[in-house]
Amino acid sequence: MRTIGWDGRDAVDIMNDKSNKPSKISDDVQQFSVDQDDDGIRLDRWFKRHIPQVSFAMVSRWSRTGQLRVDGKRADPGLRITPGQIIRVPPIEQNDSRPIPKSRMPLSDAQISKALDMVIYRDKSAIIINKPPGLATQGGTKMTQHVDGLLDALCYENDHRPKLVHRLDKDTSGALLLARTANSASHFAKHFAGRSARKIYWAIVMGVPDIDDGIIDLALAKQPSSGGEKMQVDEENGQSAKSRYRIIERIGNRAAWVELTPYSGRTHQLRVHMAAIGHPIVGDGKYGGKECFLTGEISRKMHLHARRIRIANPSGGKLDVRADLPEHFAATMEALGLVAAEGDLPIDEGRGPITKAIKKKIAKNHSKNIRKDQRGARRSRGDGLNSKKSGTKGKKSDRIASGANKVGVKKSGPKKGKGSPKKGGR
Repeated sequence: MRTIGWDGRDAVDIMNDKSNKPSKISDDVQQFSVDQDDDGIRLDRWFKRHIPQVSFAMVSRWSRTGQLRVDGKRADPGLRITPGQIIRVPPIEQNDSRPIPKSRMPLSDAQISKALDMVIYRDKSAIIINKPPGLATQGGTKMTQHVDGLLDALCYENDHRPKLVHRLDKDTSGALLLARTANSASHFAKHFAGRSARKIYWAIVMGVPDIDDGIIDLALAKQPSSGGEKMQVDEENGQSAKSRYRIIERIGNRAAWVELTPYSGRTHQLRVHMAAIGHPIVGDGKYGGKECFLTGEISRKMHLHARRIRIANPSGGKLDVRADLPEHFAATMEALGLVAAEGDLPIDEGRGPITKAIKKKIAKNHSKNIRKDQRGARRSRGDGLNSKKSGTKGKKSDRIASGANKVGVKKSGPKKGKGSPKKGGR
């Protein structure tokens, strides 16, 4: 984007600074040429992107009074702009503008080196990094080290930092895609939202699933008691979530190396789904408890890695990038006699069936969790309750059946009509 003086002569490009924002608030009328990256966006969005000091209220006022113009014509805030158009921006009064955003702290040499070392792919549209475990994608409460804070080191020839378009959990390692332009960010976001992108994960899970290839279809919601930090299966109020798993190799009966593919993007989805069928990810104490750790020299870190990402490239073709395993995962593979080079299964565009065996296992594990929760609730009531009066014996089976129904398990066999004969005694 270039500014053009009020008399039409070229002026200094105000976008040269790393913050991608105008360097000062002007006392004069300014004109800006729309760049290719801003093709099709709303005029008010253009201001938010390039001159955040100007509020929406100010843009609307300029529009009403005819001071805001595009190619010499009066313009509304909702106008869709195209490359090459000239935007006339009236003088911005100091008392009418928003506070200028604080600049980010400069990165140290060590931080710049760390960011550059994570890069495993780069072109004009995207950067893909191999995120290490323990590094958050974005900041939060008491979270000072994160990928978002390192993005200034990945500008390369651009004058602006790349943008995050999806996330990985803090303890999950692997391929993370960054968009280098506003257009590519919109492109990638649409493909993630439309589920045409493929994210392939590797995991070591406790035990061995009975089915080699299956779909887990369980709605997820935030667990109320966790303050939003933990998810749970909730078929009534949760958001739909589907994941596929495929066994790559069994490790006796104690564990399995599996490939995981999420078909939706819920928080902690793969972790909750694998725990729901009784095979939590090794090292995931949040959802697997004390039973999700292997003995011996196996690391207690979580063994979940975003191995591969495949997505349409804005320039044509597809991006298809693999990320090497982190040190602790690679050491576990070696200790268990597994070879990483043998783990890349062909991407299957289809989705495997949700078999009866998978449904049965989900229901069994779900009911087990319900019984655990209710045993704890009964203990907390004290010894003053009469178990016979409360009818716990009769309600126990009801609770199990209810738990099964919550995960969509249907009873097999014909339905009994009103006049169906009753079966004999048990």
